Amino acid sequence: MYKLAFYVPLEDAEAVKEAVFASGAGRIGDYEACCFETRGTGQFRPLYGANPHIGQVGELEKVEEVKVELVCEDALIHDALAALRRAHPYEEPAYDVWRLADL
Repeated sequence: MYKLAFYVPLEDAEAVKEAVFASGAGRIGDYEACCFETRGTGQFRPLYGANPHIGQVGELEKVEEVKVELVCEDALIHDALAALRRAHPYEEPAYDVWRLADL
């Protein structure tokens, strides 16, 4: 089992979550579409060569984002990450993946 966390602009959160859930991630027992969300502010500065969805090259940008955390079965993690990358509006989405201990 893995835990997947990703950051996404507030206005794109539902579409990205649905894409990740469609891969089979976010299931716990007899429940699906399970996640936890935390709102915050992300910041970045696109460098030369970037094609930013939001902001301008060379300028610091701050965006209201949502951190989405969910679990994912081992066999589905690669599909979940592929779905995340396809649905996410950023060319370089930020995410974390942790392997969970089975205690």
